[in-house]
Amino acid sequence: MVLQDVKPTRSELIQLKRRIKLSESGHKLLKMKRDGLILEFFKILNEARNVRTELDAAYDIAVDKISLACAVNGVVAVKSTAFTTKENPEIELSGHNIMGVFVPKISSTGVRKPLYERGYGIIGTNAYIDETADAYEDLVEKIITAAELETTMKRLLDEIEKTKRRVNALEFKVIPELIETMKFIRFALEEVERESTFRLKRVKARTKT
Repeated sequence: MVLQDVKPTRSELIQLKRRIKLSESGHKLLKMKRDGLILEFFKILNEARNVRTELDAAYDIAVDKISLACAVNGVVAVKSTAFTTKENPEIELSGHNIMGVFVPKISSTGVRKPLYERGYGIIGTNAYIDETADAYEDLVEKIITAAELETTMKRLLDEIEKTKRRVNALEFKVIPELIETMKFIRFALEEVERESTFRLKRVKARTKT
């Protein structure tokens, strides 16, 4: 705010006091929101770390299972069994609100199937195929959970950064400038009052003489 453009009037001073009070109130609320979002972020971060560890383990198990199935049954047989799947899993995307931030909620159906719904016949396959299917179903579920958590973390982190910028702008720029302007207006009004008092005294002194 350029001080030269400010009108040093009492009405301007009153409006400025209101703006300072409003800015300080907004600053307090934004700090509370920022701190709340940070707490939520770290709660989800811990959960996401656990899921990521589980995901890595599920991936290693799935790779081991399919490698063993291919070694026993042959790559062609394993691929042929995979192509017999008739129904694909369904993913439903919804959302919920965390302190004003819309984050995704991912639910799935048809990922984990009983043996008789997988599409391949029991005859002609063996336990290695079944264990591979189990492992990859588990892996897909872990991927869905990880995707939900990591997307939530990204959105929370973006909102935290936005809120931090607003807090800093109010704390280090807006509020100090408003206070500086208020001081300027008060000083200007005091100067005007002193000049008026001085002129009044001179007038009185002339009147007496």
